[in-house]
Amino acid sequence: MPLILGAQSAVATGFNVENSCRFNDGDDAYFTRTFGTPTNVKIWTISAWVKSSDLLPTAPNSVRDIMGARIDAANYTDCDFNSADRHMHILDYSVGGGGPYAKTIQLTSKAYYRDCGAWMHMVWACDTTQAVETNRMKFYVNGTQITSLTVDRYMDQDRELTMNRNTATCDVGRAGAGYYYFDGYMAEVAFIDGTQYAASDFGEFNSDSPTIWQPIEFAEDVTFGDNGFYLDFKDSADLGKDVSGEGNDLTPTNIAAADQATDT
Repeated sequence: MPLILGAQSAVATGFNVENSCRFNDGDDAYFTRTFGTPTNVKIWTISAWVKSSDLLPTAPNSVRDIMGARIDAANYTDCDFNSADRHMHILDYSVGGGGPYAKTIQLTSKAYYRDCGAWMHMVWACDTTQAVETNRMKFYVNGTQITSLTVDRYMDQDRELTMNRNTATCDVGRAGAGYYYFDGYMAEVAFIDGTQYAASDFGEFNSDSPTIWQPIEFAEDVTFGDNGFYLDFKDSADLGKDVSGEGNDLTPTNIAAADQATDT
């Protein structure tokens, strides 16, 4: 089985990713679970390898969400490809957010990501306790931190986003707002509660081809925390199975055993 690589080239050694999961936006496909009491609501990391199949900016799917969280219509977080231009993006909308339309945070990359033939590794890493605002939320794409932004509203220090809050519903493949379904494939999906990790904790540059970013085994080297989970999609009968050891399984909606894929 080939590796997931930033430039889509296989190498003979390294961490072998066996399976991915197919998300069909026409089926409104996603996984979900409800967060319990977090290890630290202010600190978390999302890591996922994704390959888009459809970037059409047709409403209501003009945004393609990787992961979202929701308490109600006025409190939700979205981590996604944003708009027709497909920028990397995060938005937290909450009562008392203080910004335009009560936005607690909104960050949008200048770069856009439109290649439907490419796997890419995306990381959102949050720690709102940081004194320097740009350290409170970090983006990474294929191992490189994204610092060039078209929108750069950071959250206030010690702010709690909806993501990782007790009783919030966490969705993989759908927005916290309850729509904006992802279309494509995902692999190695991880949510970390209580630690802000860097992309280098989940991947590495190939020693022979240093521009190629590839996955590494990370599960034994990270602390998942009480709300953490890790989806490797190896069990077609239970694609939402959490293999982190935390027991935080996700419930599939409109996803079947046939959606287990070997596109990695």
